[in-house]
This record gives sequence, structure tokens and C-alpha cells, in this order.
Amino acid sequence: MKKSILYLLTIVLAVFFAASCHKTAKNTFVPKPVVHQEWTRNAVIYEVNVRQYTKEGTFAAFEKFLPQLKDLGVDVLWFMPINPISELNRKGTLGSYYAVKDYKGINPEFGTADDFKTLVAKAHEMGFKVIIDWVANHSGCDNVWLADHKDWYVLDSVGNPISPHDWTDTYKLNYENGALRAAMTEAMKFWVTDFDIDGFRCDVAGDVPTAFWDSVRFVLDSVKPVFMLAEAEKPELLKNAFDVDYAWELLHLMNNIAKDSSVQTIRNYLLKNDSILPEDAYKMNFITNHDENSWNGTEFERYKGGVQAFAILTYTLPGMPLIYSGQEIGLNRRLQFFEKDPIKNWSKNSTFAFYKKLNDLKHTHPALKAGNQGGDVKMFNYISSLKDVLMFSRAKEGKEIVVVLNLSNKKHDVVANEIFPKGEFTDYFTGKKTQIIQPIKLGPWEYKVWVR
Repeated sequence: MKKSILYLLTIVLAVFFAASCHKTAKNTFVPKPVVHQEWTRNAVIYEVNVRQYTKEGTFAAFEKFLPQLKDLGVDVLWFMPINPISELNRKGTLGSYYAVKDYKGINPEFGTADDFKTLVAKAHEMGFKVIIDWVANHSGCDNVWLADHKDWYVLDSVGNPISPHDWTDTYKLNYENGALRAAMTEAMKFWVTDFDIDGFRCDVAGDVPTAFWDSVRFVLDSVKPVFMLAEAEKPELLKNAFDVDYAWELLHLMNNIAKDSSVQTIRNYLLKNDSILPEDAYKMNFITNHDENSWNGTEFERYKGGVQAFAILTYTLPGMPLIYSGQEIGLNRRLQFFEKDPIKNWSKNSTFAFYKKLNDLKHTHPALKAGNQGGDVKMFNYISSLKDVLMFSRAKEGKEIVVVLNLSNKKHDVVANEIFPKGEFTDYFTGKKTQIIQPIKLGPWEYKVWVR
């Protein structure tokens, strides 16, 4: 009798296992290559630091700035993490946005879930896309998951969660655990389904397995087409998961050029990207963001008088440009990261007009489209100033842009080689029709942008 029961149980388990295997095989996940939505081609990203944006530091207070951002001409509103912040091992008074206590919660410092839904709806009504910062690599030290799912975390030899890097206010998540992957996927899907956001900027995306991101993109796109930005420079992430990643290397090259390195490093950077990036991949170009501003210095500290010249470079090289909160009005101070430190003056000024002009150029010039729809970069050689001056053009659909940047604090008279464009152009920043006359005389940090 016992043998009969054991035999029957064995058969039942075998059938169950076979059925499970068949189901798994039938539903095997196959990653799909990223297909960019058309609106992304000429888009500009704007990073929103809600805490420091206004004295109130709330969604409702920020919402009042949507008309000004519409006038500026940005397209994607990237909100730094809006989740509740952990209290255990908190840094400073308010803590890091990136120490998440609840992946489905709203930071009460910013308002309520309804406040955020209202903001998203208003932004959509005005034509913006909305993405939120997502911290999948680690959570805060008192995240709600820890009480019941300690195995979702990477543990040390005695069973305690460990912190990644020197981020002592966080614990590293364990992506070898299938339940953790499922919970994280479900949490991300929640924000798309319940709040109608348009995608995510994913923190330290390169430290999370690529296979996880591939599967998440598949799930999210089944709800609505999303836009995904990776804080990483890992080409494989751009195949099936992310539309765009960070141009960290370009930022570091620009920082070094401002200190007197050669502009030729930009040429080498572009050649390398051509060889390693997937077809039609995007890079996000920037001169500042929350990390750079708070920890490494403002753009004015790093680029001195060359801020506008380097900003032009981020708009005219292949990719998508980023503006960080306050950059568009020339904010010249580091914002504190763990404390309240609001931006106090949002008056439009000449810097605002400069970035508005750049946004118009990005929106309207076909050569500046992101990915393989944009024009190739054609670098020009020249007789002198090889180390300090960058000269290139891009053309598409019968339209051309010529960019000349003096990325130094010295004066230069530049004569380009014989293939330099001839004929009538419009000086983009003055609107005047002109011939490009050589030598091109450039003052310290001076730039020229011509279009036709």
C-alpha cells in the first residue's frame, strides 16, 4: 500500500514537473532589440530636483514651473527618486533620495500619490514625457522588504546585508533570487500602470544584471512604449533594454580639456563609440547633473569661461542633451545633497535664452537627430591650434550645421583645410547671413555655430 501511494505520488509530481517545464519552454522570454519612439530623436532631457526646486519642495510647487519649462523647450522631465527615504543609517537630516524605503511609496516630503498623479497628468497635457529615477541595485537600510525577505539581499558570512561601495545608508539587492527580480519588475510596472509615467532613469544600471533589464523592458513595453535611460556606460545595455546611456567618458574628457588636455580626445571618443555601440544607440550628453553639481563642482568651477562652448558641444555631438535644475538660469553654486537647499531665483535671463536657443536648434535641425537618423560628424583639420579648437560639421536632408569651438582660454586664428564648407550660412546666434571667412578669429572660449 505504501509503495502504491509512493508510486502514485511520484507520477503526479512527474506530470506536474513536465507540465511546468512545458509551460516554461512555451513562454521562454526572448529579448527584443530597442526600437526608439520617434519623439526621442530630437528630445531634450531635464532633470528635476524636487527637494531643491522650490522653498516648499513639493510636487504642487514644482507644477507651477511647467509653463516656464515648456517655454525653455525641454521634452522629458526626469524626476530624481520620489520614493520615501530610509531612516536607518540616514545621511544628513533628510537623507539620500537613493536610499529607498518603499518602492511603491511616495516621499511625504514631496506630497501625496494624488499630487504626483496630478503633476503627471498636467505634464502630459502640456506635451512633456515623465520618467522617474529608479534604484534597482540597492535599497535603503530599513526598506519594507527586509522584514520578510532578507534573502532578497546580498548577505555577508554571518547573514547580514552588505552595503555597495561606500553607500552605508543602503543594502545591496540579490539578483540571483528570482522572487526579488519578480518583485522589482512588478514595482516598476506599478508606476507605469498606476501613475502613467513614460519610463525610468535607472541608477547604477551597470551593477544590475543585463538580463534583468532586458526582461523588464519587455514587460513595461507590454503596458505602453517606455523610454529607458541607464546610468552606465555598458554597450550591451543598449541592445534590448535602454534607449540611452550616460556619456560619462565625454564628461570626463571635457573636464580634462578645460584643464588643458587636447580636443583630439573627442575625435578618438567618437571613433570608439562607432566601433562599440549597438546600431542606433543614443548617448546622453551633459556638462552637469546632480552628482557633478553636488560632489565635483558646478559647471562654472569646472569649465570656467567655457561653459557655453562645452554646452554647445553636448547639443551638437550625437546623442541627447541634458539640463539639470538651475543650469538654465546659470545657477552658480553646489546644491547640498542631504539637506534642504532651495534654488531661490528662477528669473529668465540671458542663460535661459541661450539654452532655449539650443533647444530650438535640437528640435529643428535634422542633422542633430539622435541615433542613426542624425548626420555623421565630419571633423576638419586645420593649420594651427590643433590642441584647443574643435571644428566639425553635420549634414542631413540637405541641411548643414558647422560648429567651431575654442575650448581654451587663449586666442586663436584658425585656418581649416581645403574641404571646409563654402557658401552662405546663417550665424545661428545672431541670425545674420554670412560667408565663413578664414582665418576664423576666436577669442578665449569663443564659439561659432553656422547653419544652412
